[in-house]
Order: sequence, then structure tokens, then C-alpha cells
Amino acid sequence: MAESRFRLAGAPISWGVSEVPGWGVRLAEERVLAEMGAAGLRATELGPPGFLPAAAAQLRETLERAGLELAGGFVAVPLHRPDRRRGALAEVTAAADRIAGAGGEVLVLAAATGLDGYDARPPAGTDGWRELAGGLAAAGRIASDRGLRLAVHPHWGSLIQDPGDVHRLLAATAAGLCLDTGHLAVGGTDPLDLLLAAGDRIVHVHLKDVDARLAGRVRSGNLPFSEAVRRGLFRPLGDGDVDLAGLLSRLLERGYGGWFVVEQDVALAAEPPEGRGPLGDVRRSVSFFDRVAKKGASTVHSTGRER
Repeated sequence: MAESRFRLAGAPISWGVSEVPGWGVRLAEERVLAEMGAAGLRATELGPPGFLPAAAAQLRETLERAGLELAGGFVAVPLHRPDRRRGALAEVTAAADRIAGAGGEVLVLAAATGLDGYDARPPAGTDGWRELAGGLAAAGRIASDRGLRLAVHPHWGSLIQDPGDVHRLLAATAAGLCLDTGHLAVGGTDPLDLLLAAGDRIVHVHLKDVDARLAGRVRSGNLPFSEAVRRGLFRPLGDGDVDLAGLLSRLLERGYGGWFVVEQDVALAAEPPEGRGPLGDVRRSVSFFDRVAKKGASTVHSTGRER
């Protein structure tokens, strides 16, 4: 497949590679990177600790051999807890050093609850939000000192999950945003509405499509997030219910120049045969992205599905 002319990256979670304990089968680094290139992606995010080399020089060499750049990396840390702030910021610093050392641009940060996984979320409370705002400011300085942009990631099962949380983040901080179309939609925030309200703060984009029926069950508490992912919560671009065509059209109209990261969270029960499994879905997503980005939204329904 030809490489997209846009800044299109991939994420290891599209191949089932997650930081969550017990998530599923992790495919090998070599296979994931090779399939990213085969799908036409130009870059990758880091994935969880232990997936790609920890040393920046070795990481650069690994990516160069695969013909990929590093777009950035994701870290989820509990910045709202004073008793864990020092360790959380140390983790942010280590991630920022690694990303910058390997030529990445963005530090993507989720406001973790401190629990494993994303199926439960205890309330932060007023004090927790005050601590979180201070922690995000500190993380922003760490990123800036290394020439990186901080992109705060609203994420299901984190402290920034639903529309109220997103609005509170916008009001309480000046942090840049990672516009994750899937996690926003699952949490009940329309990604296009957020783009229109705070487009100047978007520095990184994760592209997912979503099965709205399953997302509704997650929001209602009738289905754990992890189980919904196993049932196909996140779909190849164009196969779900997010208005990705409208969103991409608006982003390109605004001159967005950051990375678009194709990211379809999956959990694998077994390793698929070579050339099968996640690669097919990623190729579908890349093809959809290229068609929409090149032709605009006129050939696509408001749901994001092609006519």
C-alpha cells in the first residue's frame, strides 16, 4: 500500500499491545512495525513500557530499520494524588526524555485514576482536580523543556472522561489536547463539538470509530469498557458512528499540521496468522482516511459512512 501523503501514524494498541495487565496477546515488535509500514503509516507512537527499546538511540535505530518515525508517546499517571505526584512526574520525565531523544514531537498524557485498567473511576473531588491542574502544569513544563508538546488525553476510565470533565479541564488549565475521537465519543463528548469549541488547543489527534450501541452500554454501566473493546467497541474508520468525515474536513480547513494517529483499540485472544488480523482493519482505516482527506466530506454521510 502506498504511503499516505498526510502525517499519518499508527499506535501499537491497534495490534493489541496495551499497558493494561491481562489485556490480551501482544504481537511482537518486529511484526507490528512491519505491518505499520505495509499499511502505509509513516510513524508510530511508543506503546507501553517494554514494547519498544527503552534507550533512545536503540529506539531510533529500530524505527529507522522499519522505515518509521516516532510521532510521540502515551503515558497514564495519577497526577491528582499528592502521595504519588513525585513518582508520576518522574514517569512523565522518563517518557519525555525517551520521546525527545528518539525524535518524537508529542507527549500524550492521560489523567490516570491510580487503578489498573479503565473499567472503574473513583471521583477526584475538588482537591483532586486542584492537584491535577497543578500536575498537568508541571508535566507541560517537562515537555516544553525537551521541545515537546503536551497533549492531554480525555480517556474513558480516567479523571477526564465525560463532557463535564472535559469542560473542567478547559477551564482549569491551558494544556493542549489530544483529540481522541473514540474515547470522547464513548464518554459522551461529540469530537466535532470539542473541535469547534477548542480547536486552537488541539495538538494531536487519535482517530477511532465507535459502535454507538456498545458505547451507550459502557456509559450506562451495563458493560465494562474492556469487555466492550473485546466485542468491537472501536471500529475501522468509516465503519462506526462517529462523524469522522466532518471532523477531518474541519481539521484540514483549520490547517491542522500535527499527526493523525490511526488507533483502533483491540484485545487479541490469540496471535493471528501472518498478514491477517489487525493489519486488515488498519488498512481499511488508512484507505478511508485518504479518501476523505483527498475528496472532502461531500462523498460521506454525516455518520462517517460512505454512500
